[in-house]
Amino acid sequence: MTSPEPVPDLAALRPRLPSPLQEVVDERFGRRGVRLFLKRDDLIHPELIGNKWRKLAPNLSAAAGRTVVTFGGAYSNHLRATAAAGRLIGLSTVGVVRGEELADRELNPSLARCAADGMRLRFVDRSTYRRKSEPDVLWGILRGIGAEDAHVVPEGGSNALAVRGCRALGEELRGRADVVAVACGTGGTLAGLAAGLGPGQRALGVPVLKGGFLGDDVRGLQASAFGGPRGEWWLDERFHFGGYARTTPALDSFAADFEERHGVAVERLYVAKLLYGLVALAEEGAFPRGTVIAAVVTGAPMEG
Repeated sequence: MTSPEPVPDLAALRPRLPSPLQEVVDERFGRRGVRLFLKRDDLIHPELIGNKWRKLAPNLSAAAGRTVVTFGGAYSNHLRATAAAGRLIGLSTVGVVRGEELADRELNPSLARCAADGMRLRFVDRSTYRRKSEPDVLWGILRGIGAEDAHVVPEGGSNALAVRGCRALGEELRGRADVVAVACGTGGTLAGLAAGLGPGQRALGVPVLKGGFLGDDVRGLQASAFGGPRGEWWLDERFHFGGYARTTPALDSFAADFEERHGVAVERLYVAKLLYGLVALAEEGAFPRGTVIAAVVTGAPMEG
């Protein structure tokens, strides 16, 4: 009988928790009587940044030493964070990548970083990838990579464990803001954040994907994590700038200007869209005078 694998010691990675809350003085908010704070989750850990730590940490503990299998596109920050976590705590990782045609191409910088961190990459065709949550399809993928007993983390890292992990984000902000805003991909961070906030606080999600499906996803994630809805939250779907991984010159210009004003590096695919949306909402008068907003900085620009 083999002995169980040791549970990884995540405390040894020395995360900076709670993450800092930093006020930024910006006249676009100030003239509306609104104060803006940045919840600097990008400073939690240099490689497991922001909501990646909050979502991955409970899943890494649950893996209990087993291989972690997860999913993502060719430029997935989630894959990169999972690969880095595997290297840091000595855990085997496999990344299932959308696009079988990529298998014969040179790895892009993002996937090359994953491979350098020890992640095995498995490329699957797009049809199979779309069906990856179906039990028989998932089993076929796991069997094909010899990881039938793996701990599976969904694309983007959002599952019930991750949502419960993100509840701590809301708890850290209890009594410190009226509105807590976060950019959303799969909805897990928003689902947990809203659950952790106190009475009278609201969470705002700014989706970075098109489609209008995120509300149902957030409700489903809260049901799986907590058994039903938790907290007050709403979505503003206007600031995706064309969809995931899409930017425009206007967004790039806005982000560069914010960096110059406040000395904070702005990640373009999530954080820039969030901040742009908050400025637009403030200028529309969406926030009553006296409102305190906390914008969650969920990531930092990744090199290479």
